[in-house]
Amino acid sequence: MIDVINASKSFDGKPILKNISVKFLEGKTNLIIGRSGSGKTVLLKSIVGLHNVDEGKILFDGRDFSLHGSQKDRILIRREIGMLFQGSALFDWMKVEENVRFPLDMFTSMTNAEKRKRVEFCLERVKLQHAHKLMPGEISGGMQKRVAIARAIALNPKYLFCDEPNSGLDPKTSLVIDQLIHDITEEYNMTTIINTHDMNSVMEIGDRILFINEGRNAWEGTKEEVFKSDNEDLNNFVFASNLYRRIKDTF
Repeated sequence: MIDVINASKSFDGKPILKNISVKFLEGKTNLIIGRSGSGKTVLLKSIVGLHNVDEGKILFDGRDFSLHGSQKDRILIRREIGMLFQGSALFDWMKVEENVRFPLDMFTSMTNAEKRKRVEFCLERVKLQHAHKLMPGEISGGMQKRVAIARAIALNPKYLFCDEPNSGLDPKTSLVIDQLIHDITEEYNMTTIINTHDMNSVMEIGDRILFINEGRNAWEGTKEEVFKSDNEDLNNFVFASNLYRRIKDTF
């Protein structure tokens, strides 16, 4: 579990996060949603340590990951984090298998045989067992996202962070990526946090949903509770699509 407690963050005197408190549960896909500029990306980056919050704490299973925490805990937590970047962020000069192996080379003392076995396992898990020798430029955008997921789970992380995982993908491929992230989260009982604006993702895999509005925690609940919410800002954001508004009207 990741516990954000009274987190605030400003840039050049402008408040971006305003006293946010929220719990992200293990074994669940926790989604952060909100309009552009709402603060959701800053929150995600603050949780993973790319930004330091000005006030408050970020706890990973009770361990303080903010600047107030111990350096030892911060180092250990970093090794337990997997990250799926918006643009996949694969190294285009490395083969698929080399991309997946990269964190193993950086952070483990595994033998070459152990690394090879782990790479094979991760690529099989995302159904890319025949893509080892291909270059990123030789595969589709959806396949690149699956390679990035394989790399993100290579170190068997306790925490998985995904920044707009469906960006640039067609609807069918987006569903495949969503389901893969959801299945892996349940399978390995990870605490997964997804930053997204894709309402299909919210409705398909949103176990827990946090809606941020103007830097504040404006609403949180399940995907089922979204349809019953009387939060006007949430409704205007989620049900901007006539399709979802018609679905809400049936509840």
